[in-house]
Parts: sequence; C-alpha cells; structure tokens
Amino acid sequence: MQFTALKSLLPQKRTVLKWLHWGIIPFFVWFIFADPEVIRRWGPGWFQFHSTMGLGFSVIALAWTAFSLRNGLLSRPGPKLPTWAKRVHRLMHLGLVASLFLVAFGGFLLGLTASFQMKAGGVLPFAPPLDMPRTHDLVGVAHVYQFYSMIGLVAVHAVFHIWRHLHLRDNALRIMAPKRLHRFL
Repeated sequence: MQFTALKSLLPQKRTVLKWLHWGIIPFFVWFIFADPEVIRRWGPGWFQFHSTMGLGFSVIALAWTAFSLRNGLLSRPGPKLPTWAKRVHRLMHLGLVASLFLVAFGGFLLGLTASFQMKAGGVLPFAPPLDMPRTHDLVGVAHVYQFYSMIGLVAVHAVFHIWRHLHLRDNALRIMAPKRLHRFL
C-alpha cells in the first residue's frame, strides 16, 4: 500500500483536534472536583480510578502537545475578530497547549520527587522515585497552581468563543462542535 493511500485512511487533522478537544473534557472536569485527600479516604478503588484519570489526562495532554508541535495551530482568528482579539486568539490557544503540557509534566515531577514508586493507573511506573519530600511538597503546590491556572485559561477560552459566536455571529462554536450539535448552535 502506498503512503498516500495509507494517509487517506487517517482522519483529517481537524478531526483529530476535535477528538483531543472533546476527549480531554471528562478528565478535566474530574480534576476540577476531585480532591486527592478526600479520594484517599474513600478507599483504594477510588484512588486507583483517580490515578487512571490522571493517566488519561496525561496521555491526551501529551498527544495534543505533540500534535500541536507537529501541525501548529489549526485555528485561525477569523475575519470578524477585531485586532486585539486576533492577538489574544493565538496567545490563548498556545497558552492552552502549553498549560496542558505543564500540568502533565508537573504530574511527572510529583512521581519523580516521591518517596515511593507511583504508577499511573496503578500499572504504569512513570518516574523513578528520588525521595525528596520537601521538593515533592513544593512540586505538589506548584502542580495545583498549574492546574487552577489552566482552569482560568480554559474559562477565558470558553467565554471568548461564546462571545465570538453570540456577539460577532461568526459560528465560532460550530468549528469544534460535533455536527450533531450544529442545529442547536
């Protein structure tokens, strides 16, 4: 089979981006509400689930980062955006991809500085434990701030695109929404 024939079997870049976009949302929502200390008290099964969610988040975050490094940003600002919004558009999307990578990397640093072997999803050892308790605590605090900063950026991103869709009427939400939802937008 020729390379071009194989390439035609792969999904389009925009389709892959939509899968990444919508695929990360359940993991993102889980971590907004999940408190590891509370989950530990619920029992090992719940903490195992939490760890699996972390693995899923990291896989998608790193895949999205690699996809973006390979393909660049697929989104364009759009002709209806004012000049300030065109600048914000690019910076915001680059910031989102960078924040996904940094949160995943922060999780790796947590495993690296831990006093025991952490396993993502309970099966995948992801960093050799260096037993650095003070550094581990600092990385833990930084990881929380990374994630909440990303939440803020995601909120700004959502408001920006809702504003575009409703105020400028440029169908900004249709670009990433599944086709089944287009009739509601």
